[in-house]
Amino acid sequence: MKIKNYIYKIVTVGLLGALVFVSNYLSFPIPVPVGDISRIHLGNAFCLLAGFVMGPIGGGLASGIGAMLYLTNPAYIASAPFTFVFKFLLAAVCGLIAHKGKITGNMLEEDFTITVPRSIVAGICGSLTYIVLYLAKSYITTVLAGSAPEAAAIALATKAASSTVNAILAIIISVPLSALIRKALKSAHLTTK
Repeated sequence: MKIKNYIYKIVTVGLLGALVFVSNYLSFPIPVPVGDISRIHLGNAFCLLAGFVMGPIGGGLASGIGAMLYLTNPAYIASAPFTFVFKFLLAAVCGLIAHKGKITGNMLEEDFTITVPRSIVAGICGSLTYIVLYLAKSYITTVLAGSAPEAAAIALATKAASSTVNAILAIIISVPLSALIRKALKSAHLTTK
C-alpha cells in the first residue's frame, strides 16, 4: 500500500508540474522599460492548486519544477533558479496554511476538509509571498543593472500591477478548482481516509 501511495504522489506531482508548465503559456506579455519581461498568466493558479492538492512539499516541488521548466524559454532562462525557489514557496505557503500546518499533508492521504475562507487566506498568503520575493529580486537586479531610478520605479510598478492581477486570477481559479478536485478524489475513493 505504501508503494502505491508513493506512486500516486509522484504521478500527482508530475501532473501538477505539467499543468503549471503548460498554463504559463497562457499569457499576455507586458512591456517594462528596464529589466526582464512581465506578463499576465495563469501559471500561478496552478501553483496554488498544487499547494492545495499536494501540500507544502509536493505542491512546492510541482510548482517550482513546472515554472522552472517553462523558463527554458530564452527570454526567461536567467531567472530559472529564482523562479524555482519563489514558485516553490508560493505553493508551500499556500499548502502549509491549507493543510493546517502539516508539512507532508495532501489530499490523497487525509480526509481533507477546508473552508472557503481558509482556502482564500492560503491563496492570498502564498501569492503575497511570491509577490514580495519577485518584486525584491526585480528591484535588486534593476538597481544592479544601473538603471535610472525613474525607470526602475516604473518597471516595479508595472510588475507589481501584473503580479497583483496574476494573484487575483490565481485565487479566483484555484480555490473553486481545488474544491472540485477534492470532491472528485472522495467520490473516486482515491483518498486513503
